[in-house]
Amino acid sequence: MVDDRQIRPMLTVREVADLLHIHTNTVRRWSDQGVLRAYRIAHRGDRRFRREDVAHFLAELNFEGEERQETPTSTSKQV
Repeated sequence: MVDDRQIRPMLTVREVADLLHIHTNTVRRWSDQGVLRAYRIAHRGDRRFRREDVAHFLAELNFEGEERQETPTSTSKQV
């Protein structure tokens, strides 16, 4: 038997879109592309997302953003 404390509510497409401040279609596209992991539920195939997966996605996105900021993007010529 599964303990109720082990079952964490999953997020809907709308909830993930609101958290990330993006359009719902972007969430669906990222899910289809494998950028953001989703679980299909019920006979309709509705998408649900684990909070941990969304947090992991954000952590990776922030890490990549920090790497870009540290890398020089332009070289200046001295005259």
